[in-house]
Amino acid sequence: MRHRLQSLFQRKFKVSLLFLLLLALLVHLAMDLALPAARGPCSCDAKAPKASGVPSGNPVLTGPKKLSLRILQDFSGSNGSLEKGSQLQGARPQARDGKLGVRHERGEGNAGRTEGSKLAALFEHPLYNIPMPEVTEKDKLFVVNPMEKFSLRSSGSDEWEDGLRYLPYLAQIPRRHQPLRAVPPLGPPDAHPPPGLGHAEDRQLRQTRDQETPIDFFYFSDFERHNAEIAAFHLDRILDFRRIPPVSGRLVNITKEIRDITTDKKLAKTFFISPAGNVCFYGECSYYCSTEHALCGKPDRLEGSVAALLPDKTLAKRRSWRSPWRRSYHKSKKAEWELNPNYCAQVRETPPYDRGHRLLDLIDMTVLDFLMGNMDRHHYETFEKFGNDTFLLHLDNGRGFGTHSRDEPSILAPLRQCCSIKKSTYLRLQLLATQPYRLSDLLREALATDPLAPILTEPHLRALDRRLGKVLATVGRCLAGAARRDEVVVDDVGSQV
Repeated sequence: MRHRLQSLFQRKFKVSLLFLLLLALLVHLAMDLALPAARGPCSCDAKAPKASGVPSGNPVLTGPKKLSLRILQDFSGSNGSLEKGSQLQGARPQARDGKLGVRHERGEGNAGRTEGSKLAALFEHPLYNIPMPEVTEKDKLFVVNPMEKFSLRSSGSDEWEDGLRYLPYLAQIPRRHQPLRAVPPLGPPDAHPPPGLGHAEDRQLRQTRDQETPIDFFYFSDFERHNAEIAAFHLDRILDFRRIPPVSGRLVNITKEIRDITTDKKLAKTFFISPAGNVCFYGECSYYCSTEHALCGKPDRLEGSVAALLPDKTLAKRRSWRSPWRRSYHKSKKAEWELNPNYCAQVRETPPYDRGHRLLDLIDMTVLDFLMGNMDRHHYETFEKFGNDTFLLHLDNGRGFGTHSRDEPSILAPLRQCCSIKKSTYLRLQLLATQPYRLSDLLREALATDPLAPILTEPHLRALDRRLGKVLATVGRCLAGAARRDEVVVDDVGSQV
């Protein structure tokens, strides 16, 4: 009898379970049928790009003086998103059927936008939505096969250690035409930069936000500021250069996140406890690495900035170039460009500045440096693979934003002496000088997303508008003295704007 009751109960349980599964299936089907009707027909217009004021068609320009507008723009992610600065953005949408598409920064990527956002409005502007050439295999910096096995001995680099698991993140990035992406996000308190497999920069707190560089300091003895690296990334993105890898602020525990986990014995020997009871270290470098220049926490917490990973040089070789307008780094000696007013003519005849857009790219970097007040641009880097058809990496910006009460006109020497600037850059600078897109307002909004906000004080933000006016005035003087406008404003966008 007991056995029969158990069998009967089991049969009823199975029948009940089957009934519930069938009921769930019916509810699911009913919802699927109801949702399309509720949404209504789509009113999407396939010709939306034209409606927004952005022309369609092949954006590749012809002629010896034409440049591809976005050939240099590799970093910073999708312009339209206002998510936390520590989050790397996803890929831009590409048009189907082989056609080139315009970036539409709408939808899920804009979840962080707020009503009245000037930054969102800027990235909707046609100047920031010019079509790009289609990316081909030759445009990719490198392609890594995640299934391929590497060994430390065969790689010839100590940066591979403990980093092989990050190979999938580095596959097929960065590209010349598209932003750096697919790297784990940096910046949140619980995130750690991936070890190995490349080069990352970091800066620590040495100067408070409201301090200015003493007027008697030489440029080469100035501090390296972590907040300058953060602000430089966002400024570079607003200017639409996008050649600085993403940078985010971070509060670091020196004890738990550096001292206790480092495998570098030389670094470990530089840690000490200060007379105030704070944890300090000074590391190893060619200069400024001593107890007198140590970094100290309070007691072991320290502000810093972390930049996104660059590919290991064994995967993507980089070349360092000495800037033609490098300073003498001497207390009394001047560089040649400071003494020769016709210096640019000499540069124009010297490779790699005698062809292509390298000189114009350098002038873009000059504009960025002047706005930041950075006098320390002695070198810049490029990826070797693309030869002269490459982009400049705007690395090492820690000596920017040191002063706000005074400007340094000598930084603009390349623009002033060469009297050349890209049309796309000039148009964006003019746009950023207007009230709806005022540069200081845009950077203030962008920096508010960083974990260490506020990044810059108000005097530094106001100085940007003043310096932008001086850049435009310099171009204006060049135009006034030129026989032809296109000799000064070099057309790199054609009829697209």
